[in-house]
Amino acid sequence: MTTWEPPVPALSVRQVLALERVLAGEPEVVAGAARLDRPVRWVHVAEAADVGVMLSGGEMVLTTGVLLAGDEHKQTEYVRSLHRAEASAVVLGLGRAFPSPPEAMRRAAERCQLPLVVLHRPFPFAQLTEEVQSRLVRRKFAAVSLSETVRTELTALITGGAPLQRLLDETARHSGCPVVLTNLAHRVLGTAGERSAVDDVLRDWERIARQAGRSEGDGWIRAELGGRGEPWGRLVLCGYRGDTETGRLLADRAAEALVLHRMLGGADCSWEGQSALSLLTDLVGGAVPARHLLPRARAAGLPVNRRTFVPLVVRGHRAAPLDRTLRLLGLPGIAGELSATVTAVLLSLARDQDAEALTAHFAARLRSEPADGPVVVAAAAARAAFDDVPAGLREARHVADAVADDAAALDLPPVVRLRDVHLRGLVRLLRDDPQVQSFAERELSGLLRDPGEDLLPVLRTYLATGRNKSRTAQLHHVSRPALYRRLEAIQIRLGVDLDDFEQAASLHIALLAHDAQQR
Repeated sequence: MTTWEPPVPALSVRQVLALERVLAGEPEVVAGAARLDRPVRWVHVAEAADVGVMLSGGEMVLTTGVLLAGDEHKQTEYVRSLHRAEASAVVLGLGRAFPSPPEAMRRAAERCQLPLVVLHRPFPFAQLTEEVQSRLVRRKFAAVSLSETVRTELTALITGGAPLQRLLDETARHSGCPVVLTNLAHRVLGTAGERSAVDDVLRDWERIARQAGRSEGDGWIRAELGGRGEPWGRLVLCGYRGDTETGRLLADRAAEALVLHRMLGGADCSWEGQSALSLLTDLVGGAVPARHLLPRARAAGLPVNRRTFVPLVVRGHRAAPLDRTLRLLGLPGIAGELSATVTAVLLSLARDQDAEALTAHFAARLRSEPADGPVVVAAAAARAAFDDVPAGLREARHVADAVADDAAALDLPPVVRLRDVHLRGLVRLLRDDPQVQSFAERELSGLLRDPGEDLLPVLRTYLATGRNKSRTAQLHHVSRPALYRRLEAIQIRLGVDLDDFEQAASLHIALLAHDAQQR
């Protein structure tokens, strides 16, 4: 892929006057000097007094004024006509009709704030027309080339199954400025660009969103996203340094690609979910300090000022049902799937709300909903500072992982906390210790050498239920005599007495360590 260089910005009146060929005519701005940054869309040579009716806006009009000489009314009306037609400027060559700038035209141009430029030396208008037109054509070609390049590259990414972030990154690379994707409520769904520049934009996103929603200017260019006449999002180029026309073309091509990406993603393609997952993943990972993620969290719609944060990890439910439950209960928060079986949730509650009671209510609602297996809701202690959220999410995940293997057998509270995992939590923390690994292998070697008889799961359940034979038989769907035979086989294989508390405890610790290592 080639790196695109931004095209030369649209020529302004000021830039045209600075061209070498124009400087040879000794140009002088006699009116409208404050509007010299107007863009020049075209250059038009015209002597007719009613030239305004032939213009469509943005033209720089060149004239000798031969049809205006001696008639101040015509001179004034000529300027007004150009102003009504939204011409960018008028250039008057002195010599043939006017030896000096006509005062009537100057006054009219000043009132209209239309740049009036006089050339003191004879100047072939054809040279200026040729110079400006060639530059404008080259600029137009560059814009069209950019459009096709962006369309081709983004389409290739989509057909290759690239995620949303890749499309945004490619758009930011072409635009050379931060790119923000939002829904209609201005909630940020994705960003791309240099991190520091993106953070600067997100810190003031509330004001920027209102500005971007009203009008374009100073490089803020937006493109609407939608289908079948219904808008559902917006792409914003924040501080685009090229000309507005090219930036709008780039934004439109990117918007088309994003709409296609969403359509091909189907019901499973939730940009809100991807946004939440990206934020939660960065929080859990800890590579980026939490305070640096605050602008993203705020822009994503998560309340962050004077809030209590409750980090949760849920096993047994996907992110989409969790999102629905949060909305149903009116709980501000975000959810994102860290893996196929693990979903992180971050609640953001008002300081005067009962965090523990609301967390319990949320967990009870989840456990009452249909699920493929046992639902585990693990929580860390509520955090008053956003900087403490990453540690809380990691603690909640540790708790959820510690009880994951035996969730069906354990008598777990609706919300599992660190104090509830006891020994299995400690063993999981020590799982990578070589001595712990060696201990687990030594204690269970008789079963690990020949796992074909499926005795290890029976031992796991038997110990997890507190050596409750009836409960173990029920969970494994076998009769009591059949269970007794399996327990006898386990004792023979391992050379232990399962009725001996110390030996059973040793096996239980070894199993916890083995399962933690396998996970």
